[in-house]
Amino acid sequence: MKRNYSTSNLARVLIAIVFFFNVQCALVFIINPSAYAPAFELQGVAGAALVRAMGILFLMWNVPYAVALLDPQKNRISLIEALIMQAIGLIGETLLLLTLPEGHQPLRATALRFILFDGSGLLLLLIAFFLTRRRPSPRPRSIR
Repeated sequence: MKRNYSTSNLARVLIAIVFFFNVQCALVFIINPSAYAPAFELQGVAGAALVRAMGILFLMWNVPYAVALLDPQKNRISLIEALIMQAIGLIGETLLLLTLPEGHQPLRATALRFILFDGSGLLLLLIAFFLTRRRPSPRPRSIR
């Protein structure tokens, strides 16, 4: 199958954007967890440890994104895994927001930020997915 390199490169750019922001979020949670703990209504050593642990999990979860980024057509299963993971995040955060009781404004704001973050990432990954789908080769026309 002949590859369309401009389409593949555009898909890589879209995956790279999502990967960059996911890893950036993970690193700031790991490096400076105390700055983010209050957004989760957490504090002290326990709050910082929990936010840092979330950052470590974010890094772990980005392995399929990195593999898809290398070659989104060849490593299509990794792109599909990243899509599913992104969708799970968006659905889970939406359910989390819907179940939060009133009076927890920091948690609500954080959930909304993650919904926007993961929704945007899901859209970019979906575009990359469709850009890299296999297209049937054009059939030669029969001569009559």
